[in-house]
Formats: sequence, C-alpha cells, structure tokens
Amino acid sequence: MNKSYLNIYNNLIKLTRNKLLYEKICNQDSFSDRFTIFLFHFAFFLKVYKGSVSKSNMQEIYDFVFKQVELSIREIGYGDSTINKKMKDYINNFYSIIDKVELWDTIENDEKSLIFSKYFDISPKSEFFVNYFEKYQTFLINNTLNHFTKDVISFKF
Repeated sequence: MNKSYLNIYNNLIKLTRNKLLYEKICNQDSFSDRFTIFLFHFAFFLKVYKGSVSKSNMQEIYDFVFKQVELSIREIGYGDSTINKKMKDYINNFYSIIDKVELWDTIENDEKSLIFSKYFDISPKSEFFVNYFEKYQTFLINNTLNHFTKDVISFKF
C-alpha cells in the first residue's frame, strides 16, 4: 500500500464529509449520495491531474481508490455477490460522471446544475454544487498532486 495514495484517498473522503454539501440535498443523507459526491470529487481530481501525472501513476491511484472503496463497502457488511454488483453499478456511475466532468469547462452553468439534479434530489436551478465544484476545480489547479500526497490537508476554497 502506497502511503501517498492513502493520503489522496483520505483527502477525497475528507472533502466528501463536508456537511454543507448535504444541506442542499432534499432527501435523507444516504450512502449512495455520499458516494456520488465522492465520485464527483474523484472525477475532478482525475480531470485536473491527468495531464501532469503519468498514465501508469493515474491508473495506480484509480485502482487504489476503488480498492479502498470496495474495502469500505465490505466493512458496511455487504456480502461478496452484493459487493460485485454494487461495484459494477458504482463504476458505471463513475464513468457517467467522468463524461460530464470532462465537458465541464465547455458547458453553461444551467447545464451544470442539471447534471447535479440528475444525481441528487435538488432543484435543477440550484447553483450550489456548480459553485462548489468550480471552486474545487480551481483549488486543484492551483495545487500540485504532491499537495494531496503529503498528509490529510485542510481545505479552504
């Protein structure tokens, strides 16, 4: 296990635990919502750093993160067959999110808001998530990957 990859994973988890993100979701806080927010954070992370990190390192980070996710799901108590099904669904969901995040800089804010309304029970006109992920993307751009690998960091954006 690479400690720097664990720090990346823990930093993504810390971002996902931001309570402000869940105040905007209308339904009850669920594992699915939390995991979807995690996937958005990870998708932006991959988008920003894919140009500055080798493909093999990005693949190692990707593999490590999803291995940690699988371990977390096991800790919840799901059985092997359920985990396999859930991981397949989560991976498909993640690729859907990646497709949207890749186009992020070319689409209007209204369309960005619609993206989040499809994944969460929020108003299609809500711009909270759009603003949050714009700030997050700027934060990622202004910091190197090394910043995420050192330790669990404090986020101010």
